[in-house]
Amino acid sequence: MQHKAAGDDVPLKLSQDATDIRVTGLLALEDGTILEGEGFGAAGEAVGEVCFNTAMTGYQEILTDPSYAMQIVTFTFPHIGNVGVNDEDVENAADTAAIAARGAIVRSKVTSPSNHRSRLDLEAWMKRRGIIGLSGIDTRALTIRIREHGMLRGVIAHHAGGRFDRDALVEQAKAWSGLEGADLAKEVTTDKPIRIPGEGPHTVLMDFGVKRNILSRLQTEGCRVTVVPATTSFDDIMALSPDGVLLGNGPGDPAATAEYAVPVIRELLDAKVPLFGICLGHQLMALALGAKTKKMEQGHHGANHPVKDHATGRVEIVSMNHGFTVDEATLPDRVEATHTSLFDGTNAGLKVTDAPAMAVQHHPEASPGPEDSFPMFEKFVRLMKENARAG
Repeated sequence: MQHKAAGDDVPLKLSQDATDIRVTGLLALEDGTILEGEGFGAAGEAVGEVCFNTAMTGYQEILTDPSYAMQIVTFTFPHIGNVGVNDEDVENAADTAAIAARGAIVRSKVTSPSNHRSRLDLEAWMKRRGIIGLSGIDTRALTIRIREHGMLRGVIAHHAGGRFDRDALVEQAKAWSGLEGADLAKEVTTDKPIRIPGEGPHTVLMDFGVKRNILSRLQTEGCRVTVVPATTSFDDIMALSPDGVLLGNGPGDPAATAEYAVPVIRELLDAKVPLFGICLGHQLMALALGAKTKKMEQGHHGANHPVKDHATGRVEIVSMNHGFTVDEATLPDRVEATHTSLFDGTNAGLKVTDAPAMAVQHHPEASPGPEDSFPMFEKFVRLMKENARAG
């Protein structure tokens, strides 16, 4: 019930207890590998980049995070769906199904939920949101494949009758252009400003695919927030009289989004507006400062990543979700690296020495994930207040 790509020494197969599975779903990879299992959720097919996520909890937040646009998520934790879904844990601030993950791959078949917060089972929810699922897969072997060969382009398919044109699906995966060079921020951003009341500093948030919990953390700190589209100009931002600007997370290639975002960020830096970048926002700030970004082989996706804070020496366990990284060797002299991933030594944070600007590659808002980095929002609020007093 599986096909092994020529020359590959990593066996990909169904779970050991899955010999009686009736094939109603499959994953076709660009290298010709086809994994067969049981489909669930939405019917149809979807192309995307296949990644893996190591979080043990938070599958609803992961599947609704806009940063996963055009990706198919392999969950390394074997039991996904046990707590169902609810109305509160949707991380897409716009709550639009079309701008999040394309598919989900799991080892064990999704069971009925058992949780007091559950309002719907995962399969029905995925069907409603157009997300295709595939169960019965040896996710450990697939994760090893991704770790050793990088994130592959693939097509996830689900058909109740089990009718698939396997060769055509492989060709579809090969033909897809992938995420390099893809500007997805325009597809996930809000189309009009969103205003959130508060008594504290006014934060303008550039929405490249912002997660809801970033807004929640700013509200917790008392901020008044205005969310603006990704393509908002410098003049339009300044017309809002911001105390600071947050460059939000989002999907796609930062070098592509940079074409319209970087000129705005440079003007904000020159104007000494307090800036805080998160994930894609971190990468865009680095590009605006003259650094470079590059595609990662396997990316960082999970809620259990160790990151070292250079200033304190403290190791924080954080949530991460990115397939591109800032090339630390290209950071200019005016920029200091502030955080480092202890998994692979890649850059996880920076600050500007001659402007009130900082950024982190990880997700300090978590959701899912630990709360170790919540103080980053407190630090940003202090930065805005100090800058206001200095002005």
